[in-house]
Amino acid sequence: MEEKLIALLALKKVPGLGDNSIKKIIRATGSAEAVFKERNEKLKKIDGIGQAKIKELKKPKYRKAAENELRFIYDEHINYSCYDESNYPERLKHCHDSPVVLFNKGNINLEKQKIISIVGTRKATSYGIQFCEQLIEEISVLNPVIVSGFAYGIDITAHKAAIKNNLQTIGCLAHGLNQIYPKAHAAYVNEVLSNGGFFTDFWSTDVFDRKNFLGRNRIIAGLSEATIVIESAEKGGSLVTAQMANSYHREVFAVPGRNTDSMSKGCNTLIKTQQAHLLTSVSDLIYILNWDITKDKKPKQQELFVSLTEKEQVVYDFLKTNGKELLDVIAIQCKIPTYSLATLLLNMELKGVVQPLPGKIFEAI
Repeated sequence: MEEKLIALLALKKVPGLGDNSIKKIIRATGSAEAVFKERNEKLKKIDGIGQAKIKELKKPKYRKAAENELRFIYDEHINYSCYDESNYPERLKHCHDSPVVLFNKGNINLEKQKIISIVGTRKATSYGIQFCEQLIEEISVLNPVIVSGFAYGIDITAHKAAIKNNLQTIGCLAHGLNQIYPKAHAAYVNEVLSNGGFFTDFWSTDVFDRKNFLGRNRIIAGLSEATIVIESAEKGGSLVTAQMANSYHREVFAVPGRNTDSMSKGCNTLIKTQQAHLLTSVSDLIYILNWDITKDKKPKQQELFVSLTEKEQVVYDFLKTNGKELLDVIAIQCKIPTYSLATLLLNMELKGVVQPLPGKIFEAI
């Protein structure tokens, strides 16, 4: 196992060899270790691998660098997973440019989990922050894993909201696990480690550079079944993450805003060009992703009476009297804001007293 890791790390260090190229060479030779033992004549036959790259990868300095990084991994108790192993994140396996080696720290558990990525501008407005916090609070009953980039703005808001609601959260970093950027977010590291952890494919020797964000963003998009963009200017990293998610055939959602708001222009464009679903409430997310929330009900003894809050009782009585009804109509007739009603109906659904129907229609059971 150690030899395999050293070989993969050495390949990763060779200039001009990306994750795709490395996987291609390994498929042709049989293993990462075999690449360095293979005859040059056979390596030349691999499409896209020329004489210059073959000569370069045989240089001993790359193995030396890999051995040094391995010492760091052991000394700092870094966890790692290789792209072809069972402990590698399942959804990321299906991305053509996924990292051949992924490093992590913390208490991460992605097995059989609902996983969503939330990204957005670093210059978040009060509207974006409030929407992000409210969305995570509403969806917390479904216990999803919240993934983001640990950056300023929407990213750190998502991580903090996840922690507040006792959800697992994962920060994807654009640098090695021996540093934190931005430095101001070092205050949140321990909480994230306790409630999830960090992923990166960058080494301890990699100097932080803004161009690393592209590599980081592919992990954000690849880990999850859906990426949500909450506020973005006309251009920005969040839009790139959305494009990556689309290229991986994952669902993308965007929160709309006024056309005069600079930090809503990116989201509005995603929706207008049909690159993202419009997201206004948690029910949109559940409907598009086809989440069966009945599976998330906590097992309990059968009760003769279900305890409802005062507002839940008002909604239940209205639906019992009027039958199937639209979300907006329920909100108007019961005098409950739509954003609050979405959470209320979700809780009632988990209690088994209402059920959702296509088209944002609900009925009492």
